Amino acid sequence: MIEINLLPGARRKSRRGGAAKVDIGASIAALRERIREPWLIGAVVVSTLAVVVVGVMYVTQSRRAAKVDDALQKAVQDSTRYASVLKERERAEAKRDTVLRSLNLIRAIDDDRFIWPHIMDEVSRALPPYTWIVSLGFTGLGQAQAPVQTLAPVSTDTTGGKKKKRQLNTVVPHDTVRVRVLGNTVDIQALTKFIRQLEASPFLEQVQLAKSERANDNGKEVTQFQLDMLYSRPDPAFVKRVPLALSVK
Repeated sequence: MIEINLLPGARRKSRRGGAAKVDIGASIAALRERIREPWLIGAVVVSTLAVVVVGVMYVTQSRRAAKVDDALQKAVQDSTRYASVLKERERAEAKRDTVLRSLNLIRAIDDDRFIWPHIMDEVSRALPPYTWIVSLGFTGLGQAQAPVQTLAPVSTDTTGGKKKKRQLNTVVPHDTVRVRVLGNTVDIQALTKFIRQLEASPFLEQVQLAKSERANDNGKEVTQFQLDMLYSRPDPAFVKRVPLALSVK
């Protein structure tokens, strides 16, 4: 076997059997002698690493950009698909608000058309013995002449940080109905009882004795009084409505 010594001054050694023995230290020393510009090699290595890093980052960013584009396309498709659903929901809410407005108007008219019967019924029920009514009347319209007010929807915070749109509320303004009762009594305690029973009525409130004086009625000494009060609209749940039955023979 031929053995060539590439290192000048190095001794040639051989093992028994003809195998070559490599001198690692001498090889490194020879390599250092050949590399006369180490900074250039360092620059090449750094440049190579930079190219590799930039390539890896480019591939990573390309994948992320592709995922973002896919998500954007899906979001646009979902927005287009749900746009019609949102429009239908807005139409349904507008119809609901219209129906609620109409119901509130009907309820307001229905509640105020029995003002006079309620007043007469409550006054006659509260009237004590030895007391009679001379004049009974009220001022003020049932349904207000002011226009109906519609409150704007208010967004309220709900659990989860989302805002929920509240439905429109229709407000029907009412005029204040004032009731005046003029009467006579022969017993001052009956007048006190009359006032107390009027205050207990769910349809009357703020009963005040405006005037009380002695008078002569057909030769009898009586007490003339004037009561002023307000008509109250109770909760419809406490108003008992019964059908009118008329028997025809």
